[in-house]
Amino acid sequence: MNKNKLYILIISFIAFNCSSSPRYNTGTYQKPSSTNSKVPAKLATKGKNQKHRRIMKGVSSFYAEDFHGKLTANGEIYDMYGLTAAHKTLPLNTIVRVTNISNNKSLILRINDRGPYVKGRILDCSYGAAKKLDFVNDGTTEVKVEVIEWGDNKYMKHRN
Repeated sequence: MNKNKLYILIISFIAFNCSSSPRYNTGTYQKPSSTNSKVPAKLATKGKNQKHRRIMKGVSSFYAEDFHGKLTANGEIYDMYGLTAAHKTLPLNTIVRVTNISNNKSLILRINDRGPYVKGRILDCSYGAAKKLDFVNDGTTEVKVEVIEWGDNKYMKHRN
């Protein structure tokens, strides 16, 4: 009887440790269910302590083939056809609405990378985002960036 309990314990241990985590098994980003969606206290306060503005305007560019398939700053693999963007300082995984001021097209993006590294630019959109915002041919455009939900600034682990 004691031997059977030991076998069951070992089999249970192996079964639970070999199963994959549901967060990473689809190959696409899924927001963790335990994420606290409240604005961090230091970002929620107004005045001198606020780290970022909720609405920003400036020039956006885009990045594509050179980075496709490589890791982004938050640890996921860059998909040039996805709807993501790079910002120098916004917390990673922040959700923003980006509006192309020249044609008033807008869409919701997630900040998953750092950049742009060109002076005078505030955002680097994925190729897919630039295509939907209709500025691929121009290369850059004037945008308005509105924070919808502050990110958790977490680094995502990924599967090899």
